[in-house]
Amino acid sequence: MRTVTDFPHDVEIIENTFIPLRDGQQVAARIWLPVDAATTPVPAVLEYIPYRKRDMTRGRDANNHPYIAGHGYACVRVDLRGSGDSDGVMTDEYRPQEHEDAEDVIGWLAEQPWCDGNVGMMGISWGGFNSLQLAARRPAALKAIISASATEDLYVDNMHYMGGALLADNLSEATVMLAFNSLPPDPAIVGDRWREMWHERLRGSGLWLETWLRHQRRDEYWKPASVCEDYSAVTVPVMAVGGWADGYTNAIFRLMEHLDVPRRALIGPWGHKYPHLGVPGPAIGFLQEVVRWWDHWLKGIDTGLDGEPMVRAWMQDSVPPSASYEDRPGRWVAEESWPSPRIEERSFTLTRHGLLARPHDDVEQHLLELQSPLSVGMFAGKWASYAAVPDLPYDQREEDGGALVFESEPLGEQLELFGLPAVCVDVAADQPVAQLAVRLSDVAANGEATRVTYGVLNLTHRDSSAQPQPLKPGHRYSVEVPLNAMAHSFPAGHRLRLSVSTSYWPLIWPAPQPATVTIRTGISSLRLPVRPPRAEDTELRAFGEPEVAPELETTPLQTGEHHWRVVRDLATDVSTLEIANDQGSFRIDETDTVVRRATNEWYSFRWNDVNSVRGETRTVRRIERGADWRVEINTRTVLTSTPSHFHVNAQLDAYELDPDRGDPRVYSESWQHEIPRDLV
Repeated sequence: MRTVTDFPHDVEIIENTFIPLRDGQQVAARIWLPVDAATTPVPAVLEYIPYRKRDMTRGRDANNHPYIAGHGYACVRVDLRGSGDSDGVMTDEYRPQEHEDAEDVIGWLAEQPWCDGNVGMMGISWGGFNSLQLAARRPAALKAIISASATEDLYVDNMHYMGGALLADNLSEATVMLAFNSLPPDPAIVGDRWREMWHERLRGSGLWLETWLRHQRRDEYWKPASVCEDYSAVTVPVMAVGGWADGYTNAIFRLMEHLDVPRRALIGPWGHKYPHLGVPGPAIGFLQEVVRWWDHWLKGIDTGLDGEPMVRAWMQDSVPPSASYEDRPGRWVAEESWPSPRIEERSFTLTRHGLLARPHDDVEQHLLELQSPLSVGMFAGKWASYAAVPDLPYDQREEDGGALVFESEPLGEQLELFGLPAVCVDVAADQPVAQLAVRLSDVAANGEATRVTYGVLNLTHRDSSAQPQPLKPGHRYSVEVPLNAMAHSFPAGHRLRLSVSTSYWPLIWPAPQPATVTIRTGISSLRLPVRPPRAEDTELRAFGEPEVAPELETTPLQTGEHHWRVVRDLATDVSTLEIANDQGSFRIDETDTVVRRATNEWYSFRWNDVNSVRGETRTVRRIERGADWRVEINTRTVLTSTPSHFHVNAQLDAYELDPDRGDPRVYSESWQHEIPRDLV
């Protein structure tokens, strides 16, 4: 990582500006502005997220926005309505109010004397989502976007549901947002009204987990902000960015296939991080790529983008299994279009004893029964790796004892895959609701098994997630289980292993009742996207070294703790996955603000009792400045289930740590909800 201090433009920082909205409210913005923009207007680049510009994202903002601004852009980081120092209350993600406000912000930016009327929008995760969503709304000044770690389909590829199954990340994300939404604005920015604004948020934001659990199928709730409902609505150039360790990468391939605008895909080995901060590495000079993109589309400078391939991705080499990697070895590859006509589909037939690399017409058929223990999935890692803890999948031999395993003969030559695999399976179940989790692993000569990709399917969603249908016990179905996109090189001598289980807890919530599935081999198959070698890959333009603007100056105060532990209590038959993401505390030197942030999660079950599964999350958020301003938010959320309902119990406590107060707790609210299961 190289720190850059000398830029083509000197930059001034406007700590806070309030941008007016159409209803009289205002949102708070921090602006990095070239000093000569008053006489030579520049394009504006907007990042629009709820994660608090004043403190929580200040470090990342310090890396990114001065760098881009130093190359001749007005960078504007805006807190969403109801977050940070902005007015109002935020009651959910990606709702019409958020989009209307963004349109107002974009219009305001285009009218500023320091802006030449052209606006770009960029972001990762939430900011990547609403960049796509605003592109589909087509405000006149928005000319191009960069969307990282995001999706255009809120139901199919978000942290709520996957393959019609409930993700445990649904619980953890809701808890994180409960904590963020409950924090106050900074008195140094909003003045004496900070306490009134804070209590308005505490009373009004609500428990988002309840909302998300009440929409278990792909109903109208998910559609308005899903760009996939009408790809043609997007008429500006799109750069889509992601990583193989992230949870959103499938969306990049759909965007490349269905958009009809200039578009580029960049996929590295990274988790849920910008590529210049990417873990696992190698990280790249992503901010240089950002500047090239904006120069081309916002300034009209020929930066060579027109001559570059549509899709560029990191082909990952085979590695031993590990829950974390500093770097993933591999190489950059590219395709001129997507779907690529160069990629060939190859099928492997599931047999009683393995994977057969030939058509299934003459293969003997067998019926194999399976009911997996709930322990399958305890070493699955996170749905989207945040690289803060060792959250990648571990050696798959830990999981395969509870699965049906289909393994190929040793490969006679290297096999490279790039794209989206799928499993077509003939299946029956003895319950109306059942699930399949399918994993593809790279098995080395010593038996170590590294998960390459996986997919899950709630079998009631076999034909539609909008109108799921219960299974008829004993009836046979032909279903397709999509696996996540991947790029992986299998060496000669290694084996392919396909593992099928009926549970994958805690990555997905178990079915309401234990289900036994029967798979018919001989007619079930694994479809793989085989990529032939491409000599042009060696001629690809090299990425630069990662560059950032100078780091935010902070003083560490309290050491954090990160762990990922699987605990099995043989006396009680209770197994628990414990996750700690405690970032400790630090002081932001330039504002003299102390920040404390910690999240802990527990996912447990007892023996094979599907009604014993339990998810619990707890958060602590504290912000303070001297003795005059000290606030803390504590949250606790517990999710359990019965065969018929989900049960939510949540608690929020807010404290103003004033020595003159007898009881520092200023607000407390609890929620108890019983939500019917809808074939989930």
